[in-house]
Amino acid sequence: MTKNDPRKIVSHSIFVPAPAQDIFNLLADPRRHSEIDGSGSVKDAQIDAPARLSLHAKFGMKMKIAVPYKMTNTVVEFEENSRIGWRHVGGHIWRYILEPTEGGTNVTEQFDWNTAKSPLMMTIMRAPHNNGKSIEKTLKNLAALFAKK
Repeated sequence: MTKNDPRKIVSHSIFVPAPAQDIFNLLADPRRHSEIDGSGSVKDAQIDAPARLSLHAKFGMKMKIAVPYKMTNTVVEFEENSRIGWRHVGGHIWRYILEPTEGGTNVTEQFDWNTAKSPLMMTIMRAPHNNGKSIEKTLKNLAALFAKK
């Protein structure tokens, strides 16, 4: 087993004024991902998406980057109220880590491309940089959504 290279994990965190369970419930519902997506590419869950994700669950998303397309993801990390992550055909993982703290939860979102099938393509497409910007926007959207409550 190879060790993960921390340089291939783009990670940002934010404080969200909500319990970890409430945040996790949103993240575990693929139909709600478009509410917080900072990339602008997540449009909607496909009709066959489960209402709640679990380990090894598959869920399809309607996406758009220049042109519409569909992406199927598989949940590869799942710890109720603390960690959820999924992988798609590209091999990389999107994960959220929730750490309860006084008054809310510290939420970390990560783009982990250690398992990417084409790391060279990730570099050429500037995926780590671009996804870092999208992660920051997603986390701000998440915090704002819960601040309204």
